[in-house]
Amino acid sequence: MDKKLTLSLNDKIIETAKIYAKSNNTSLSKLIESYLSTLTKTTTKEKEITPLVKSLSGIISLEDDFDVKDSYAQYLIEKYK
Repeated sequence: MDKKLTLSLNDKIIETAKIYAKSNNTSLSKLIESYLSTLTKTTTKEKEITPLVKSLSGIISLEDDFDVKDSYAQYLIEKYK
């Protein structure tokens, strides 16, 4: 079921969006609906690990109590002294 929605946008953005929608043979409403649909999708794709990243996995061995955040904070402190 479709419902009306009132939006307040900058005039120049509206005009540019109308031109874009017309050049793509769609309405501004459908364009916004498509954008919001894409923006709010909740599906998560599993990210593929590339062969290069797989080959690098396990190269560095760290101590069990190594704190990554603390180490990075120390690095930034030294960098921006």
